[in-house]
Amino acid sequence: MSVATQIEKTFREEHGRVLAALIGQLGDFELAEDALQDALVNALERWHADGVPHNPGAWLLTVAKRRAIDRLRHSARLERNAVPLDPESIPAPQEETEMEDSIPDERLKLMFTCCHPALALEAQVA
Repeated sequence: MSVATQIEKTFREEHGRVLAALIGQLGDFELAEDALQDALVNALERWHADGVPHNPGAWLLTVAKRRAIDRLRHSARLERNAVPLDPESIPAPQEETEMEDSIPDERLKLMFTCCHPALALEAQVA
């Protein structure tokens, strides 16, 4: 029996049990389904190289649980590192009159334009 046929057979026979066990442990139907799909993709990759395990259903459950834990850790890390955006901490845009007072003419803009690294060195010295 080929590996692809074995994976297909395992999926048909074990899908319901593995999914039910994952939902019971994780409490999240969508996360359980995604983790099981990731485990099946992993089976397609690994079983060709390593061979079919003795208990394919247990292998799928173990890999799916580990994938779900990885996803939970990743989302927790994203939440932990997220910076809350406080609308009051955002500075108000400056009025045009303030900007006009701080830069009286176009000299600063001209200086940055002349020194742009895309220009040849001889042209920058202008």
